[in-house]
Amino acid sequence: MGVKTGYSDEVTKGFLFWSIIWGLVAVLVGVLISFQLVFPQLNFPPFLTYGRLRPLHTNAAIFGWGIGSFMGMFYYITQRLTKAPIWSLGLARFQLWLFNLVIVLAAVTLLMGYNQSKEYAELEWPIDILVVILWVIFTVNILMTIMKRKEEQMYVSLWYIIATLVGVAVLYLVNNAGIPVSLTKSYSAFAGANDANVQWWYGHNAVAMVLTTPPWPSSIIFSPSPPGSPSIVTAWESLPSGVSFSCTSGPGPTTSSGHRSRTGFRPWPWVSPSCSSPLPGPRSSTATFP
Repeated sequence: MGVKTGYSDEVTKGFLFWSIIWGLVAVLVGVLISFQLVFPQLNFPPFLTYGRLRPLHTNAAIFGWGIGSFMGMFYYITQRLTKAPIWSLGLARFQLWLFNLVIVLAAVTLLMGYNQSKEYAELEWPIDILVVILWVIFTVNILMTIMKRKEEQMYVSLWYIIATLVGVAVLYLVNNAGIPVSLTKSYSAFAGANDANVQWWYGHNAVAMVLTTPPWPSSIIFSPSPPGSPSIVTAWESLPSGVSFSCTSGPGPTTSSGHRSRTGFRPWPWVSPSCSSPLPGPRSSTATFP
């Protein structure tokens, strides 16, 4: 607990530490399955085969490293932009332990072959329930911190954080809706082509809500550009994203290409000039940092 600020970075450090661990696991498993494609003799059935290791690789990378890192960063950023400590430090600590429990259970069950056969959504329903509990805890803690804020302004970074919390929840709940038939098996609530459509509505948008919107507030906060000038980091991050506007000044079409779009419009004037301004006013979001 900081003496002057009252902020707690204990949980942030915990999430970042474990996200690095799970990221290393993902890389090592990725190297192994790459060699398995070239040397089939490196497959050791039933547990250490390509078919069981690849879901472990993707889940460790996207959820263990990706979500773990932005959970830590969200706690760090939210405290600074609200000028308030985490609403419930105890809840955040519990979330960290539950997060690691979910990742371990995911790894064990995937290696044992328990799988929904949905890309990036392989986990069976008991673990899905734990994921939902984990996300509810995270969402409540972040939103309550924002509601109890001491800073009057609502910064753009906070809106991206809220969008991530809501977007991931919608995607996960809809795509993982299923009918359990045993403790280790369930069937999708959707059938045939509808199931495929929902799955890749989830899969594609998970890239947006898990791997695109979380880096936005982080890049806005930590980019070295001074207030009132466009952020190079933010501008580059707009290229692969599904967001159809960029952080350039001036109205009308932009020259920064969005995902599957050669040009885009910046529909909200308050995004200009640097995507780091509060609502309303020109002050940079970094101005609230101690």
